[in-house]
Amino acid sequence: MIENNEQCVLIVTFDARPGQKEAFRAHLYALVGQMKAEPHFVNTIVHDDLDKPERLVLYEIWSGSRERWQRDEPLKSYRKAYEQGLGDLLENRSVQWMTPVAEWGSSLTLNGKDH
Repeated sequence: MIENNEQCVLIVTFDARPGQKEAFRAHLYALVGQMKAEPHFVNTIVHDDLDKPERLVLYEIWSGSRERWQRDEPLKSYRKAYEQGLGDLLENRSVQWMTPVAEWGSSLTLNGKDH
């Protein structure tokens, strides 16, 4: 169910510790496998950074507001297990919050312009 036709986008940059990228990737994919069943989940795309070999970038779209996401999603038991399992896999993680305003070539957001 979409609240107020809102969507929020998270762009999460992960810098894996040297030699830990594939272990982190497996850990991340397990998380995505769980969160894709959530009713507010729209999609996730995982990217390898071509210029920084230890970096992965995650692009997620969720229905609802940032506030809804921050209120509900971190409390999921699989997220707690994910956070606890990070151990020595990451050097750094940063999150950017976005809201989609226009889209061409797909229909993932509520703002498609190809109509």
